[in-house]
Amino acid sequence: MGRPRALVAVLAGCLLLAGCGSGPSQVGAAAIINGRTISVDDVQRLIDKAVKEQPAAQQLAQQHKLSLVGREIVRQEVLHDLTALVAKRENVSVSAAELAAALQNDPLAEPMASAAGETGNVAPELVSRIRDRAQVLTDLLLQEKIGQKTFSTQAVTIDALTIGGDDAAGSVDAKTARDKAFATAKRFASSPEAAANEIKQDKQPQVGLKLIASQTQPGAYPIFGAPVNSVLTFQLSPQQLSWVVVVVRARTIGAPAPVDPQQAPGRDQVALYGLRVLQSSFAELNAKINPRYGVWDPIAMGLAENEVTKQGELLPISGTAPKP
Repeated sequence: MGRPRALVAVLAGCLLLAGCGSGPSQVGAAAIINGRTISVDDVQRLIDKAVKEQPAAQQLAQQHKLSLVGREIVRQEVLHDLTALVAKRENVSVSAAELAAALQNDPLAEPMASAAGETGNVAPELVSRIRDRAQVLTDLLLQEKIGQKTFSTQAVTIDALTIGGDDAAGSVDAKTARDKAFATAKRFASSPEAAANEIKQDKQPQVGLKLIASQTQPGAYPIFGAPVNSVLTFQLSPQQLSWVVVVVRARTIGAPAPVDPQQAPGRDQVALYGLRVLQSSFAELNAKINPRYGVWDPIAMGLAENEVTKQGELLPISGTAPKP
């Protein structure tokens, strides 16, 4: 028996998802990264593979949400090149034995049966299953090793304030808090003096706060990927209404910070930190991304559908030179 006619129609429509329009600077490009072109056809081939092999992708097709898969494919290609770039500079590599062990214990070897749960969380796992397994696992191992190098030694000095919840005007709704946070970040980036003055006048000013990743909650990890002399805004948790606006003042490498053995971070947490610190090198990719796949979101370390859906912002401070 063939597939139900309705599903066949949906799958046929998948062929139109990637399209054949012009890319960032040449026809048919989904992204161009340091001269390497990821074509729209390349993205479509992986979408087709996902729909053929992964039941979860078939569900997304029925829901007309395969654009999420295309966006995630481009994201992972960008991160692959960014990981390789930083790993080479940091002299980090993965041995054949390490890769073989990872392949033997690969948690994503089996097809993804369901697209249940948060839609935004489905695409990363789904795309990781359809890409080259050795490449995916190598990227993850490299990100972990990059994270290990500075997880307990890098200290970032920041000034920060919180926006949202209750302010002088009373309760602030989600959109108002977001808009205010973005506007504050832009104002701080355009005027270092305004940033210093406003933060000092805040009800709970945080000036000269020193953070070390091994002693910091993962929600704050975007700070470690922001260059010195930059401003960023984001939510520490999507479940919270409040936003933080952070000015990154300095970064130092010192002796390893002590870690409570009872609270020692796991490998996944170190790898997440390693992924976040890649952001400070993103500009070196000279990445040009076709707008149909979204815009780069430095806080999410991925692609947002558009500027309105970005999880935050990262801006250089006017009149200063950003430093990794």
